[in-house]
Amino acid sequence: MVVLGGVTRLTHSGLSIVEWQPLVGAVPPLTDADWTALFEKYRRTPEYEQVNRGMSIAEFKGIFWLEYFHRLLGRAIGIAFLAPFLWFLLRRRLDARLAWRLGGVFLLGAVQGALGWYMVASGLVAEPRVSQYRLTAHLALAFAIYGAMLWIALDLLAPRARRAAAAAGSGLRRLACAVTLVVCLMIVTGGFVAGIRAGKAYNTFPLMNGHLVPPEIFMLEPWWLNFFGNMATVQFDHRLFAWALAFLVPLFWWRAWRTAALPVRRLAHLLLAALAAQITLGIATLLHAVPVVLGAAHQGGALVVFTAALAVNHALRDVRPGGSAAAGARGLPGGSPDSPCRRGGQRTGHSRQA
Repeated sequence: MVVLGGVTRLTHSGLSIVEWQPLVGAVPPLTDADWTALFEKYRRTPEYEQVNRGMSIAEFKGIFWLEYFHRLLGRAIGIAFLAPFLWFLLRRRLDARLAWRLGGVFLLGAVQGALGWYMVASGLVAEPRVSQYRLTAHLALAFAIYGAMLWIALDLLAPRARRAAAAAGSGLRRLACAVTLVVCLMIVTGGFVAGIRAGKAYNTFPLMNGHLVPPEIFMLEPWWLNFFGNMATVQFDHRLFAWALAFLVPLFWWRAWRTAALPVRRLAHLLLAALAAQITLGIATLLHAVPVVLGAAHQGGALVVFTAALAVNHALRDVRPGGSAAAGARGLPGGSPDSPCRRGGQRTGHSRQA
């Protein structure tokens, strides 16, 4: 879903569907009359008037299908999530805590659909591009939903995993949190880079058109607007967080290799490899002025780095009283303080009061 969203943006397909119809919109145009009606609506948009004037209906179909499948996949995810959630809920296979967490994720998904349309609507008024603020919010919420689902999944898998929190020092946990925070900031700045198409400028590395800090970095007034609407500043910030990760992640890997248990060391290897691949993709994407394939791969790579960072934090988090890492490693009851699963009608782990 995230990668397809990136392809939709990079191919300028996101404004091809000018209405939000959560239910009726699931049915694609089936007749020539349907296609003609949709194309006429698109021809009244700023994008057609200013960018695609003279586009044929065959060309319109090319951008329509990308946006249509992006929206259709969103609907499919909602069904794939809601149907088993209700099934397990009605069969009382979920405890209250897990039910509330999953219900919250579903609500976030509904908000994401509305936010997606709110983003598209910003490009149907005067300028044929969506607001960079709304695009970044849409991207950030997608990562938040994915992160919530991943964290819940790791909690459910915890009884079968080797939990290493007891063997790790608080310093390593704080460093993992710092890495994850910088990853999140890099993702947000990447949203602004995409929103104002800053990747089309300063296509050199490691300098930005011969400058370490571009002279245009504070050309907008008031000064704070530069962080959201100045190509030089937005791209500089994105590079800055990438450089920070290039320092922090190897430092974390080295400390984990020296002091952490084997599961954490393996995750540290994954994080280091994912970041190396992502930085390489980012440089290639920049030097080639953001071709669709590299741009989409770079967006997907951010999700891989985010996944590895969250997995590291989950493995290093504090073990609550009553459930030890050693117990979790042996698969004994109480090994996962957050496991809300039931087996054979009985809850494993802590009581509801705990």
